[in-house]
Amino acid sequence: MKLMIASDIHGSAYFCRKMLEAFDREKADRLLLLGDILYHGPRNDLPRDYAPKEVISMLNERKDDIFCVRGNCDTEVDQMVLEFPILAEYCVLYLKDRMIFATHGHKSPPPLLKGSILLNGHTHIPKCTEYDGYVCINPGSVSIPKEGSCHSYMTLTDDIMEWKDLDGNTYQSYRL
Repeated sequence: MKLMIASDIHGSAYFCRKMLEAFDREKADRLLLLGDILYHGPRNDLPRDYAPKEVISMLNERKDDIFCVRGNCDTEVDQMVLEFPILAEYCVLYLKDRMIFATHGHKSPPPLLKGSILLNGHTHIPKCTEYDGYVCINPGSVSIPKEGSCHSYMTLTDDIMEWKDLDGNTYQSYRL
């Protein structure tokens, strides 16, 4: 199975479109969104082509391809217009014998088993940090990257995680 992992669209139709083009190009089995889909939040400037209604339409067309967890900017009102579940605080997936715990990152995760992968967004900064027994990975932000990072997403295939910009250029690979 190949997962594409993205976070923090924040209502940008331009970057949502680029993300979905990348999803098609990657031929991923599923798109895992780590929250903050429609609203930009009070601490962020408006992203390029801020058009939440366009984002709604684009994502609803792909509803069968999407897993999603709730970000700190996602609300029950957003769920009323999106046709796939967005309000789960976390998602647990398994890749072979590894547990993947996906969350937005604004709340503390539960204790994780040795060998687990913690996926989160929220900070808008791509990062991979190894802790005692598990790895914490952030794909960065689709629309509002921070600390000089690019508009990015990740792919996970077997035990290879790759960070890519929205044009599909790989800028880092990591073997889990």
